[in-house]
Amino acid sequence: MTDMLRPVETAVPAAAPTATGNPHKLKRSIGIVGGTLLTLSCVTPASTLFVVVPDLFSSLGTATALTIAIGSLLCIAVAFCYSELGTLIPSAGGEYAMVSTMAGRLAGWLVFVLSLLVVMIVPPVIAMGTADYLAPIVHLNPSIAGAAVMLLATLAGLLDLRANAWITGIFLVLEVIAAGVVAVLGFAHSERGAGSLVSLQVSGSGGHTDTVTAMLVVSGLAIALFITQGFSTAVYLSEELENPRRNVARTVLATLAISTVIILVPVIAITMGAPDLSALTGGDISTMVTAWSNSAVGTFVSLCVALAIINAGIVMVIQNSRVLFASARDKAWPGPVNKGLSRLGRFGSPWVATLLVGVPGAALCFVNLDTLYGVTGVSVTAMYLLVAVAALLARRGHHRHTPAWRMPLWPAVPVLLIAVLAYILTQQETVYLLWTGGITAVATLYWAFYLRPRRDTRWLVSIPEDEQV
Repeated sequence: MTDMLRPVETAVPAAAPTATGNPHKLKRSIGIVGGTLLTLSCVTPASTLFVVVPDLFSSLGTATALTIAIGSLLCIAVAFCYSELGTLIPSAGGEYAMVSTMAGRLAGWLVFVLSLLVVMIVPPVIAMGTADYLAPIVHLNPSIAGAAVMLLATLAGLLDLRANAWITGIFLVLEVIAAGVVAVLGFAHSERGAGSLVSLQVSGSGGHTDTVTAMLVVSGLAIALFITQGFSTAVYLSEELENPRRNVARTVLATLAISTVIILVPVIAITMGAPDLSALTGGDISTMVTAWSNSAVGTFVSLCVALAIINAGIVMVIQNSRVLFASARDKAWPGPVNKGLSRLGRFGSPWVATLLVGVPGAALCFVNLDTLYGVTGVSVTAMYLLVAVAALLARRGHHRHTPAWRMPLWPAVPVLLIAVLAYILTQQETVYLLWTGGITAVATLYWAFYLRPRRDTRWLVSIPEDEQV
C-alpha cells in the first residue's frame, strides 16, 4: 500500500484534476465485519424505527410498510450504483469523489453540498429524540439531551476507528434486540390480517378513515429512501476498509439487506398489531409496546432506543468528519481551512474535522428544525439521482477496464433509477424543494466565484491508491 494518491487525469474530460503533493491518507484498519457494524450503526435501525417511521405512520397509516418496501427495492438499484462506483473510486469523499470523477467537478461539488446538508443536520435531530426514550428513568430537556449526545459522539469520534467499530457493534446488538421485541409483540397481538398492509388507510380528522392515495405513497418515498440511507457509509469508509475493491460492495449490499429486515419486519408487526387505526396513525410505538407487554418491557425497549440514538450519533460524526477531511484534502476551501481540516490525531482520526462536525451539531440541537425531514428527503433523492448519473458514465474510457465490482443489468439499472428519482422529486412539497434549491444555488455561486476561477489549485479530487486491485 502506498502513501501517494493515484491521479485521475486519465478520466473523462469533465473529471476533476488530481491534487498534487503528498496529502494525508487515512489508515486501513477495518475489515468487512467492522465496516458492516459501523455502516449498520449509521442506518441505526432502532432509532429510525422509533424516530423516523412514526412520521410516516401519521401520513401513510397502513401504507407505511408498503412504502418502505418500495423504497427498499429502489435502494437495491442505488446500492448497485454505490457498489460499482465505490470500488472504482475508494475515497473518504464518498459520493462527491465518485461523481466528480465521472460527471465533472460542478456535479461533484453539488453532491458534496447535498451530502453535507444531510449528514450535518440529521445527527442532532435524531439526538434530540434521546430525551423521549430516557423518560422512564429521568426527564430531560430534549435540546440539552441532544447536545450531550452530540458531544459524547464527538469524543468517541476522536478514537481509533477499530475501537469505534466494537463500541458501535455492542450498541447495535441492543438495537436489534429492541426491534426484535417490538416485532414479536406486534405479531403476537395482531388485530388485523396481512391484507391490512395494502389497505391504504389512515385515520383522518374526527375519527374518519381516509384513503392513502398513490401520490401520497410516491411523496413518502423520499423519506422511505432516507430510512435506509445509511448504507452509503460503506463508501465513506472505503479508504479505511481493507481490500476495498472487494469489501465495499459486500458491505453496501449486506448492510442494505440486514437493515431492511430489521426495520421492515417490526413495521409490519406494528401495522398488524396496533389496537386500532387511530393508534397506528398516532405512531406512539412505546405506548403500544407497553400495552402489549408491561412497563418493564417498555422501559427496556426505550433504553435500547436511547442507546441506538447515541450509537447513531457516534457513527454519523465519524462519517461526517471523513467527508470534511476529504474535502480539505481536495482543496475545497481557502488554504488555512484546508490545512486545519486535514490534520490527523494520534489515533489516525481527522480530529479538527471531527470537532467541526460534533460541536456545531450540539448547537443545532437548540434550533427549530421542523422542516428537516422534508429537506433531507429532497436532498437524499437528488443526491441519489446524481450518483445514478455517475454510474451511467462509469464504464467510459479507461474505467471500462478498471478492476471493480460491476452491477448487473447495466445500463438499465441507472437509467430506470434516474427516471424514478426525478419523478419522486416532482412530487415533493414546494417549500422543501425551495429550501434545498436555495442552498444548492448558494453552493453554485461559491463554485462560480471561488472554486472555478482557481481550477488549478482548488477542488482537486484525488483517489487514494490501493495495491490490492
